[in-house]
Amino acid sequence: MLSFILRRLGTMALTMLCLTMVVFFLINLDPNLKKLAISQTEMHTSAEQLESWLVNHGYRQNFFSRYGQWLGIVPKQPVTDPATGKPTRRFSFCNDPVEPTFSGVLQGDFGCSTKFKTTVASKLFPALSATGILMFWVLVVMVPISLLIGILAGMREGSRTDRTLSVASIASTATPEYVSGVIFTVIFASWLGWLNGSAASASRGITFYNFTLPVMTLAIYGIGYIARMTRASMVEVMTQQYIRTARLKGLSFGSVVVKHALRNALIAPFTVIMLQFPWLLTGVVIVEVMFRYQGFGYTLVEAAGNNDIDLLLGCSLVSVFIVLITQLISDVGYAFLNPRIRVQ
Repeated sequence: MLSFILRRLGTMALTMLCLTMVVFFLINLDPNLKKLAISQTEMHTSAEQLESWLVNHGYRQNFFSRYGQWLGIVPKQPVTDPATGKPTRRFSFCNDPVEPTFSGVLQGDFGCSTKFKTTVASKLFPALSATGILMFWVLVVMVPISLLIGILAGMREGSRTDRTLSVASIASTATPEYVSGVIFTVIFASWLGWLNGSAASASRGITFYNFTLPVMTLAIYGIGYIARMTRASMVEVMTQQYIRTARLKGLSFGSVVVKHALRNALIAPFTVIMLQFPWLLTGVVIVEVMFRYQGFGYTLVEAAGNNDIDLLLGCSLVSVFIVLITQLISDVGYAFLNPRIRVQ
């Protein structure tokens, strides 16, 4: 198992290197750089002045040199002040070095946010923390409810309970976040007035009033999907020979389900639950913008809309890392839960 984890970590590092290089190349295409220069100067700035801004702020250096500086494997070079001719920081609001030094992602320096006028780390990590709180409450709501629905539906295949819960699960899975979010806002915020249609105040304090709608919107889709997977797994387990043998020995139906069927039925849903993390990253982009909750998704949209190159790169790095690490945890957890699986 240790050898397997080490091999996977090596593969993850190589994958992150390749993906970040592709993202770095796409974000630093010339049209994006010119948009950044325009946003940081004036709309009517001449082409020569825009080019001068890009040169003075280090955006016209060699691609591989800039990528190496961003990673921290190539010394970051200071820019030259056009007025004095002396080395200076790229941006006054960041702690960029004024002499060549290793200062990149590997050293914990994610660059400067041109939109928020601060370091990327000081904006990105609080946003990740806010999204982590949202994800925690989504999982607290989503996982128990979905497992309960799936187990109840799968215990007695074809019953009225099974058909009712299956229809509800399919309906929730077929409803995207931007649709359910609008429906919940209209019903619970506009008509009934029970909940707040904006989660902006949640950054100052989470309450049931301002945090329920985004949690409900994210959880409702995942509940249906996990419930369907749990039901299918439960139905398969309940038809196994050892379940029939346990019933013939005189064990009660509830005892058979709890002691024999439940653990094996939860192996597949565990993998599905772990794979919800990459989906949640996509879902939070829609939900956080819809409810004005200033987390990772909201920050990503703001960075993309304002050509904030370093912040976009930081968001991309975090997204790739979360996807890869959850897949690793899923594979390792599956091997532990299923004794028939052996790591070769």
